[in-house]
Amino acid sequence: MRFFNPQPRSGEERLLWSRDIRYAHRLAALLPACRTVELDAGTVVLGPAAQLTDARAAEIAAEVHSPAYGLVNLDPALPEGERYLAGMAAAVQQSGIAERIGMAPNTQVVQTKTLDYFFNLRNVHQIAFQPIVELATGELYEYECLFRPNMPMLPQSISAIVHAAIDTGRSVELDAFIVRLILERAGALERAGREGGRRPLRLAVNLTPASLLDERFEAKALATMIGDFGLSPRQITVECTEQQAVSDVGPLVRRVKALRRVGFGFAIDDAGAGYASFTLIAALRPSIIKIDREIAYGIARDDAKQALVEAFVSFGRRIGARLVAEGIEKRADLAMLTALGVHLGQGFLIGRPTYEPATPRPMESLRLDAARRRVRDGVGTVVTRRRRTVSAR
Repeated sequence: MRFFNPQPRSGEERLLWSRDIRYAHRLAALLPACRTVELDAGTVVLGPAAQLTDARAAEIAAEVHSPAYGLVNLDPALPEGERYLAGMAAAVQQSGIAERIGMAPNTQVVQTKTLDYFFNLRNVHQIAFQPIVELATGELYEYECLFRPNMPMLPQSISAIVHAAIDTGRSVELDAFIVRLILERAGALERAGREGGRRPLRLAVNLTPASLLDERFEAKALATMIGDFGLSPRQITVECTEQQAVSDVGPLVRRVKALRRVGFGFAIDDAGAGYASFTLIAALRPSIIKIDREIAYGIARDDAKQALVEAFVSFGRRIGARLVAEGIEKRADLAMLTALGVHLGQGFLIGRPTYEPATPRPMESLRLDAARRRVRDGVGTVVTRRRRTVSAR
């Protein structure tokens, strides 16, 4: 379907859709650079964003008894054949009457279209880097690579994209896409760092269990891919971000062992939440255990959370794994986690995600000693007593 004959265009375009043909033609008649396209499903008005504004559309709508309509920006990054169809679909949904006129989308169809749009915008997504530090010293340990989708026509969180990929059976395709973009960015930073005399980057990259079992992420294949970007497996921690239960742990255990043999670190993410159980962690024997942010948040005043972290500390010590506390936002929580023996931490208090790897906040600036005193004077005695009990056992 072609919406109109090709003609020279410049600047941002917008698309309005309405079932009310009188409204659409009235609007187009008052905006000289706009044009209409009549379809079975309604009428489309196309025009420059400078003319086809929200205010003008609302003004004319009020004059003709306020018909339902949707008005969206067209995405110039999409091929022309997809741009107008995607815009019309978005405008129909925005109108609020899609379900009433039989145009409500099937969930899986929407997810598929969302992913297609996502993959098509390869050059506009961004990678952010959040520091992970040694809690005892504040020394930088590594950066977690956080993917930030940039979808102007259809804003989505990375969580929504991941769920769409899982629901449509495209999680491995998504991971392959994201990992390549991360490595491209990391490789460029590594080259610039060598020229500037900076020490090599250490990075954590997220993968689902399904990807870890795919041949594209087999240990030697992944090591080769990383080498192509000027990086070494010893610079990379693979984080297993589990979104679904693992029915057969055996193949995953073999893949993780192979990753460790060629030099990769391996982390279990969100320990203490969802499917990341003690049994799974014991089977995979990671080098890093990342404690779920919901456990770390408010731990300074929560005995149950303190007991759970103590169990993870003891467990990690037995299997030779270091602990990372995620989502640290309060100084009292930071002090408590340090006192409990957690090795590493990340969170807004320590350093926010940035598009260039940034230096974390100096640990001395967080006044850990004062925070420890406040915790000790309040709930800290509970921790001390419990730690003596654990030691006695």
